[in-house]
Amino acid sequence: MNKWYVDVGPDSDVVMSSRVRLARNFEKYPFPHRSLSEHQENVIKETCDAIFSSNPKLKESFTLIRFDEISEIDRMVLVEKHLVSKELAESELKTGALISQDEQLSIMFNEEDHLRIQCLASGMQLEKAFDICNYLDNIISEEIDYAYDNVIGYLTSCPTNVGTAIRVSVMLHLPALTMTGYIRSVLESCGKLGLAVRGLYGENTEAYGNMYQLSNQVTLGKNENDIVMSVKNISYQIIEQERLLRAELFQKNNDKISDRIMRSFGILRYARTLTSDEALQKLSDIRLGINMGLIKELSETDVSEMMLLIQPASLQQYEKKVLDPKERDICRAKYVRDHIERKMGNYREKTD
Repeated sequence: MNKWYVDVGPDSDVVMSSRVRLARNFEKYPFPHRSLSEHQENVIKETCDAIFSSNPKLKESFTLIRFDEISEIDRMVLVEKHLVSKELAESELKTGALISQDEQLSIMFNEEDHLRIQCLASGMQLEKAFDICNYLDNIISEEIDYAYDNVIGYLTSCPTNVGTAIRVSVMLHLPALTMTGYIRSVLESCGKLGLAVRGLYGENTEAYGNMYQLSNQVTLGKNENDIVMSVKNISYQIIEQERLLRAELFQKNNDKISDRIMRSFGILRYARTLTSDEALQKLSDIRLGINMGLIKELSETDVSEMMLLIQPASLQQYEKKVLDPKERDICRAKYVRDHIERKMGNYREKTD
């Protein structure tokens, strides 16, 4: 089964992915960090029973991963794929995750809340991601009583999630806004509109590869559909700015931008060592070059795949061994070279 990130979604020239996450807690158990080990175990078992007892076909589509049974590298791979949080991967509680085969759906167990139900989709597909999350949430809620207040809404460990307990986000590729410096005013405007802008891996992370995660901050006092539409509408304003700036950059500085993109392409094709940061930045240039029609041998999904597999844990899992930083830089460069050459060979075969 193909993974969700190899699909090309709507507005994929700027929007890399959409994500919706619901936080839920069992009414009968204390929140995870105040609960007993047996409570944490019951959360995992009872959730799986709720999903699969009346929907046995779903069991074939999911894998239950218990974090005390997998290596640190395998846990961090799940973080790099955005399937679980870093906090969950590093937790000492009885934690785990239920993950669909296409890696579009995941349920985190005993992180900050008992359940974090999450759906990922390529491009701008927030409504689809929400509908899938909502479907799974409804199945669970038929068997499990959530911690809920008729006035406030869903109760969560962190006050910022109380209410709808929904987090809606899009991952945007914004090279033109970043190059021109206009990204600062965008960040300021988003803050005033109640949206947070973070880096590639969420809170307290940098925007490597010109990728920014835009998400709602307010969950109380608004319904889920309003939050989804708010994030979507503001995202489209940013998308339009990015597209206009790309066109302007290419019109006024075509040689300079084209040279930057093709230099990055050359480095990735021939480099013998690459750090994560350098590789992400060069791949960001390549993605821009694909969108602008300068690079035809690669696709957006090729770049997305490389951006994932060059991450430290994913690279070590791919090589099936533990690597020190220097070894990772060498293996990363080789992986990128081989991937590009293979795709270029496929392209030549199609066009000959």
